[in-house]
Amino acid sequence: MIDKVKVAAAQVSPIFMNKEATIDKACKTIEEAGRAGAKLIVFSETFIPGYPYWRGLQPISRWSDLMVQYQKNSVRIPSSDTDVLCDASKNADMISVIGCTELSDRKGSETLYNTILFVGNNGKVLGRHRKLMPTHGERMVWGMGDASDVRVFDTDIGTIGGLVCYEHHMTLLKAAMGSLGEEIHCAVWPGWWVMDRHPGDKKRYKEGKDSPHLCDIEHAVREYAFENQAFVISVSQYIPDKDLPKECTDFNTAAGGSFIVNPAGVILAGPVFNKEAIIYALLDSDDRRHTKAYFDALGHYSRRDIFKFEIKNEH
Repeated sequence: MIDKVKVAAAQVSPIFMNKEATIDKACKTIEEAGRAGAKLIVFSETFIPGYPYWRGLQPISRWSDLMVQYQKNSVRIPSSDTDVLCDASKNADMISVIGCTELSDRKGSETLYNTILFVGNNGKVLGRHRKLMPTHGERMVWGMGDASDVRVFDTDIGTIGGLVCYEHHMTLLKAAMGSLGEEIHCAVWPGWWVMDRHPGDKKRYKEGKDSPHLCDIEHAVREYAFENQAFVISVSQYIPDKDLPKECTDFNTAAGGSFIVNPAGVILAGPVFNKEAIIYALLDSDDRRHTKAYFDALGHYSRRDIFKFEIKNEH
């Protein structure tokens, strides 16, 4: 990892269920962050074309109608859609990490995936990460990733990886990312919620009314940073209530909440709630060295004489 690098968390609203307009907004945001001197920008989970907050909708006929609309507004990798994002990244000299709903590249398939797209500052697709295990009602929307999606990308600013939402609670997956040498981690989420007693009891966070600490995102991100001694850029989706259709009321968590932490889990910037913002932070690699001097998860704390870790290779 280079000594210091400016990064950006793009808490900007998608144009819900409109792929072309959302890609255009992503390009303008990449351009703006580039002018501000950032070298890496991260967008929220399924930023293109927005998270399916209608995922458990009844009646099933209306759910099916929305699924067809979602398929039509999903992204193929690679495609003319990714070409546009690649051009914007190259022009801004920016590494772009973009949550999207991806349409399968298998001939004849219409299966969707909850995917993170990684684009290099050279204007080339670095690769993708498909969410390995969609959570609860998400299994009605997305398929599952595989071992080829457990990966990191070596770039000129450092080794970058990313996970989606509740993948940050998958113990072995977190260990896998650490074992791959990840230095900068991109965490993407569908919003910020209040969880009263259990994960099935979520509601959208209301600033001034609810405690932000009732959301497990904060704890997951800060612990991930410390466990793997990685910087974490955590980006949560924000969409104003008025911009979501009535079918999205049951699982509307789009309150934002993006923030950036260092490898000790210390918050460097944010969180920001209930508004659009590009959140910037300067990552100093000495923060990582300080933490590793104290607790090196891949070095003197790994106890390789006791534990063995293996990622099944399905490439």
